[in-house]
Amino acid sequence: MIVVMDLRADEKQITNVTKSLEELGFKTHLIKGVERIVIGAIGDRKQILSSGIEVMPGVEKIVPIMKPFKLVSREVKTDNTIIRVKDFSIGGEELGIIAGPCAVESWEQLMETASLVKAAGATAIRGGTYKPRTSPYSFQGLEDEGLKLLAKAGNETGLATITEVIDEKSLDVAVEYVDIIQIGARNMQNFQLLRAVGRIEKPVLLKRGLSATIEEWLMAAEYIMSEGNYNVILCERGIRTFETYTRNTLDISAVPLIKQLSHLPVMVDPSHATGEWKLVAPLSRAAVAAGADGLLVEVHPDPVKALCDGPQSLTPDNFAELMKELIQLSELMGRKVN
Repeated sequence: MIVVMDLRADEKQITNVTKSLEELGFKTHLIKGVERIVIGAIGDRKQILSSGIEVMPGVEKIVPIMKPFKLVSREVKTDNTIIRVKDFSIGGEELGIIAGPCAVESWEQLMETASLVKAAGATAIRGGTYKPRTSPYSFQGLEDEGLKLLAKAGNETGLATITEVIDEKSLDVAVEYVDIIQIGARNMQNFQLLRAVGRIEKPVLLKRGLSATIEEWLMAAEYIMSEGNYNVILCERGIRTFETYTRNTLDISAVPLIKQLSHLPVMVDPSHATGEWKLVAPLSRAAVAAGADGLLVEVHPDPVKALCDGPQSLTPDNFAELMKELIQLSELMGRKVN
């Protein structure tokens, strides 16, 4: 259920309604949008309908939410959620571009990439420091040392930073160094980890699982928001199908569908979706045309020598060319690149 408050309701009225709900055993979530203020109430629907909450001062109406995801739903918040970190913005008119290597390999590699993607127009740099790889013999990342390098690169360039965490231990370390925490596809339904990132005060980028349905993906976001962290970014990165010519199959329809179902910003990762650098640019354009709020693109100064995912990484020159195309396309879509 959601309790829709009158836009003229004052803080005392909001507090009184929240307190009354909690006394009835409801878990409450205050969400302030542009068009309305709502209090999400998770609990026994029958109890709230007979509680007298609807006639309390400041209450406009009580609305049941029929979908299994509540806080994520656009029924709760009709206007888009906009998340801002440093000069990085996602969910508004600006097209958020995160770019960087699959993995942090060295200071020289990271700083060269950061400088080049910033010059091309990116406002955030990605870099894997904990790498959950299919093979135990593959490069697993620089871990804590990689986090320190990523934080240093962010400080020197002004770019927002993002890295993936794989468990609560890595989260405890990463939260001290980076601006945005990423939950990878393999951990989309690691519910303990989702609850843990729900208790931090930094944005979380949640990738869609390899074989996850739209509803399962949104329910994973619900886990995060139910713990109090409403700064969630959804990222479509391709799903596993019977196709073998690409690494995964990019579900481009997920972008407009999610925009209908949820107020959360949606990004697309065309690099993991294809596994082939030649397909990254056309799928990036398709994602923007479909309404994506941003892109997560792998860029490496020398993809041939990359320790992981070299075949899907753009060179700095290819990325710069893509950014020129996106600037033109974003204007047609009524958006702008930061």
